[in-house]
Amino acid sequence: MDRGNRDELMERQASRSVLLVRPASFGFNPETAASNAFASSTEEDVAEAVVREFDALAQRLSAGGVEVLILEDEPDPPKPDAIFPNNWVSFHADGTMVLYPMESPTRQREREPERLAALLRQSGFEVRRTADLSHHERHGRFLEGTGSLVIDRRERRAYANLSPRTDSHIIADFDDRLDYTTLLFDARDRAGRPIYHTNVLLSLGSRFAVLCTEAVAEEYRAVLIDEIEASGRTVIKVDFEQLESFACNVIELESDAGNPVIAISAAAKASLRPDQLNRLQSFGELLDVPIPTIERVGGGGIRCMIADIHLPRVSPGS
Repeated sequence: MDRGNRDELMERQASRSVLLVRPASFGFNPETAASNAFASSTEEDVAEAVVREFDALAQRLSAGGVEVLILEDEPDPPKPDAIFPNNWVSFHADGTMVLYPMESPTRQREREPERLAALLRQSGFEVRRTADLSHHERHGRFLEGTGSLVIDRRERRAYANLSPRTDSHIIADFDDRLDYTTLLFDARDRAGRPIYHTNVLLSLGSRFAVLCTEAVAEEYRAVLIDEIEASGRTVIKVDFEQLESFACNVIELESDAGNPVIAISAAAKASLRPDQLNRLQSFGELLDVPIPTIERVGGGGIRCMIADIHLPRVSPGS
């Protein structure tokens, strides 16, 4: 990338368009459970409940003025975590689509760049290049998209908690290809296990961040907070109990009227104290949706379900 063109490629933190994947075979995935302490096995049939929760999110986003693109998951082969597309793809303002390496073989099946590219074209978006990082899977190294990387698009800076699903070698590859720099740190849950995805403990909006400071190792905590605040953001600090309710797993978007909106699960919203809730609401309208089955069985929250689209639109007549 020509670094002299950085100003031309400045990205807004919040997008007006998102990709969702409607699941065809959602369920508990034993392949991912070893590193995802949030997922729980179940004997119940959750398919109908999950589709209802998915549709409620799609409708809530649309009603809030966000453009929603839906990729229909195909039932064969089954992909129990397909509802979380942000782990295998991200979209950038220079027209780049990034494909990521994922730890679980069942999750690797989720990457469908051809079907996705067709949907994007039909919706008027332009993919100018694909940065495919998936080859790292052959070497047992993984980087699960904007689950692993919490991105400050304006500053071309990323934050990453190292874990079995977030490898520093691939982060270096990402940084080189997209002209980013990434701050690496260590964060762990109450049991001392590495937190599997960074977006479970940190989210970045245009003017705010939600961070579980308790989870961040002490030697990194002040550096991380200082850098986020230096970027002009207010840090809303939450505790372990709120993290476990996906309070950090939120995403700022923008309505078609240009207003900030924040997608958050009902459980995450309910976990916030009044002062935290008031601060978060000061940065945008909250689009809250109950997704209890997805959170409990899938081990992921609202932000995990959303791949925010920052691609350019196709030029008229092209």
